[in-house]
Amino acid sequence: MSQIVQAEPAQQPNQSVSSRAQSLPEPIEPVSHAGRRVTEDQYWRDYYLQSDIQYEWNNGLLEEKPVSDYQTFLIYHWLTRLLDHFLKTRPIAKLVGLDMGFRLALPTGTVIRKPDLAVVHNDNPSVLLPLDCSYHGVYDLCIEALSDKARSGILRDTVQKKAEYQAGGVPEYYILHQAIEHQFFYTRNARGLYVPIQAVDGVIRSQVLPGFQFRIADLCGLPEDEALRDDPVYADFVLPAWREDRLRAEAEAKRAEAEAKRAETEAKRAEAQTQARIAAERREREAQQTIADLQARLADKSDRR
Repeated sequence: MSQIVQAEPAQQPNQSVSSRAQSLPEPIEPVSHAGRRVTEDQYWRDYYLQSDIQYEWNNGLLEEKPVSDYQTFLIYHWLTRLLDHFLKTRPIAKLVGLDMGFRLALPTGTVIRKPDLAVVHNDNPSVLLPLDCSYHGVYDLCIEALSDKARSGILRDTVQKKAEYQAGGVPEYYILHQAIEHQFFYTRNARGLYVPIQAVDGVIRSQVLPGFQFRIADLCGLPEDEALRDDPVYADFVLPAWREDRLRAEAEAKRAEAEAKRAETEAKRAEAQTQARIAAERREREAQQTIADLQARLADKSDRR
């Protein structure tokens, strides 16, 4: 026997959007497991790729990654775009995002960190493969977007991660934030300690990526690419092809202008020569006419005698 299914009554046209929205279930907030003790295997299996909450692993404990404000994200995005320009022009390294973690075996214990942005130099002994979901070496540059919503978030990036990246051998470490006082740029010295990268004329220059540089003030000003391509700080790697095309076009325009001037000068010279020749011919005709007139008068006088 076939089952008879009674259709539900059709929705009335005048049912309001708000009443339909009220019938939807309330969104379920994800429950944070920060502070939970798990093994490293459990972390990689159950928490590393967690989509709702991003976790890092600190010697057995889960740590939740804090969220930065939107203005700090814009700075992060601007620097990411600048790095992308640089690495397209000089492909000496690979840019890594999407919270790709890496493991640091430190004297104080093992940690697994997910920098907001990272760079793997082509000379790094650990190769980054296309299908890797984590990096099996030590990044050459780590960049963190600071969250200042709680003091713990500030200490996490400026103290804890700084010490871990330093001890783990990360050559350079940048901390980004919408406030200049929370922006830091470190490089490891010969003793393996982080020291601030000294800005020259307000410009930070990377040692890991020779040629990569940026003006600290631009991290807050966020100039567009069109403004960077003619700026001497960025001109070597931001849209260099556009600049070369423009310079080529300008050079071609100058050559065309010079050629036009040469043609104009040549035309004037030719015109002047033509006028001079015409004047000379006229003077020659006039002289011949004068001679002819004189000869005619002399002949006339001779005949009268």
